[in-house]
Amino acid sequence: MDTIKLIVFLPLLAAIIAGLGNRMIGNVAAKLVTTAALFASCALSWPIFLAFMGGSAEAHVVPVLDFIRSGDLNVQWSLRVDTLTAVMLVVVTSVSSLVHLYSWGYMSEDPSQPRFFAYLSLFTFAMLMLVTADSLVQMFFGWEGVGLASYLLIGFWYHKPSANAAAIKAFVVNRVGDFGFSLGIFGVFLVFGTVSIPAILEAAPAYAGSTIGFLGYRIDTITLLCILLFIGAMGKSAQLGLHTWLPDAMEGPTPVSALIHAATMVTAGVFMVCRLSPLFELSETATNLVTYVGAATALFAATVGTTQTDIKRVIAYSTCSQLGYMFFAAGIGAYGAAMFHLFTHAFFKALLFLGAGSVIHAMHHEQDMRYYGGLRKHIPLTFWAMMAGTLAITGVGVIGVFGFAGFYSKDAIIEAAFATGTQAGGIAFAVAVFAALLTSFYSWRLIFLTFFGKPRWAQSEHIQHAAHDHHGHGHDHEAHHAHGDQDDGTLGYHPHESPLPMLVPLIVLTLGAVFAGYVWHSHFLDAELGVEFWQGSLVFDAHLMHAMHEVPLLVKLSATIVMILGLALAWWAYIKDTSVPARFTATFPAIYNFLLNKWYWDELYTLLFVKPSFWFGRLFWKKGDEGTIDRFGPHGAAEVVLQGSRLAVRFQTGYLYSYAFVMLLGLVGLATWAMTR
Repeated sequence: MDTIKLIVFLPLLAAIIAGLGNRMIGNVAAKLVTTAALFASCALSWPIFLAFMGGSAEAHVVPVLDFIRSGDLNVQWSLRVDTLTAVMLVVVTSVSSLVHLYSWGYMSEDPSQPRFFAYLSLFTFAMLMLVTADSLVQMFFGWEGVGLASYLLIGFWYHKPSANAAAIKAFVVNRVGDFGFSLGIFGVFLVFGTVSIPAILEAAPAYAGSTIGFLGYRIDTITLLCILLFIGAMGKSAQLGLHTWLPDAMEGPTPVSALIHAATMVTAGVFMVCRLSPLFELSETATNLVTYVGAATALFAATVGTTQTDIKRVIAYSTCSQLGYMFFAAGIGAYGAAMFHLFTHAFFKALLFLGAGSVIHAMHHEQDMRYYGGLRKHIPLTFWAMMAGTLAITGVGVIGVFGFAGFYSKDAIIEAAFATGTQAGGIAFAVAVFAALLTSFYSWRLIFLTFFGKPRWAQSEHIQHAAHDHHGHGHDHEAHHAHGDQDDGTLGYHPHESPLPMLVPLIVLTLGAVFAGYVWHSHFLDAELGVEFWQGSLVFDAHLMHAMHEVPLLVKLSATIVMILGLALAWWAYIKDTSVPARFTATFPAIYNFLLNKWYWDELYTLLFVKPSFWFGRLFWKKGDEGTIDRFGPHGAAEVVLQGSRLAVRFQTGYLYSYAFVMLLGLVGLATWAMTR
């Protein structure tokens, strides 16, 4: 059996065993099967990636089966292996396998562990189907698969109304994007007569400049197809307008947050745009749209992240912002830089999420950073892991010497935006630099509020309750408690470091956050080596990559300068003079509330869509269903039959003369009618 088939189908097999076996096989067996399958897939993925790195591998397609034959539609189920796939394989399997291992510790007290691990493996299988897709239909299968699995994982604690609401919100918002994606696939088949990705990309240049009818207008064919496909990417990758599900997805267990937001579901849109980059390059309108939407998302999410107090929500908005960077990189033609940032982001964002989970574990399921403080002495390993992730996301490094992961990938995007020399690129550059300032501020704010300053634990009701419960009887919010020892008279315990299954993934991901950019940046970005590395799996603009390295020194230093400014501002406000945030909110309440309420997107959608939907629902229910259909339909008809039968019963006396009298009346009536005629 081909290696790629093992990589893709091992997680599916594990999901079936754990899901169907469930409590019959027990927690340990379910965890062993799923985790072993993922580590096997990961172990098989890295040699493929390293072979493409070394230039010893070539793109190939592995057929699986005939999927659909209907008229002109012929869909072959095949697994495409090229450089782009290889990058995604190591990202997905590495993060997913570490999340599986981490969940051994994090979910140790949950009664539904087999179900949880089955969902994790199903999610990974769907994502692997998506990234190995050789046709748009197969990609759509994986696309919907991760949507289903994310619904199951976000709503895993289904007894919590907030978790159910978050799962439904994610599912519904993604349906909007997926509708655009499906229209794009229909349009592609209508134009090209195939859904095979290589065939589409080969035929696309012949349709440049042609038009197609849509909603009564003639529109540029390639532009329309790209915009429809990009709407799908906007939903899956939480771009501005279809982003509202992402922060609410925090209702799922923390390992789910790491899996969805780091390497898998939210990067699917970026991957799709890069996979179809030859198509997007034929439409300047489409690429400009991608650029502006990505830049707007980066700015929006970075501003909102500065005011959030839930540790997981800060990191969620950080994800949203970094995805914006990836999209506008793709929009300006720097697809290699977009994929490089996707690659490095997977390591440091998974590290930050799992680090946050370790903090939550230590703090008895408390997620509000206002009730943290001074934790670096109590959970030092978690502290240093979170520090590595923060140094990576803020882009700390010295040009020509060494830098953390984000220093190479995020800075490359900023430099490429400037190097384009276009209006869209210039706007993206300005937005990216400002977003980098905000990223540095909210990232260091998280570190300072969590690990520095005086402990503020006594103010938390959650932790006070946990202090009286040293036996860890489960909880609604996060299904575990850390056990404590006597420490101070205020709480009766001190936070403990997480167990080994949670710390090992943190250590591995720390290595990725520190070294991933330094080791591989030349393969992804170098003007000459990059062409050889990507092998045509995406559009690699060597001229742009060369121009990127030739930008002025001030442009190269811009990200570092704003990183230092953001660090200084966070230190001043949360270490030096902790009264600054309160004074700012009192001076600028409108700005603070605008950001705290996420630019009022949820309120706007509630007004435009949710309330009208409820109104129409009640109208059709009360007036339509009950007032009309039931009245004149089932209930009304039943009432007529009932009253008619009661009337008819009165004639059923059982006496012969009664029936003779009725017959006589009938004959008289008939005779009268005949005579009048």
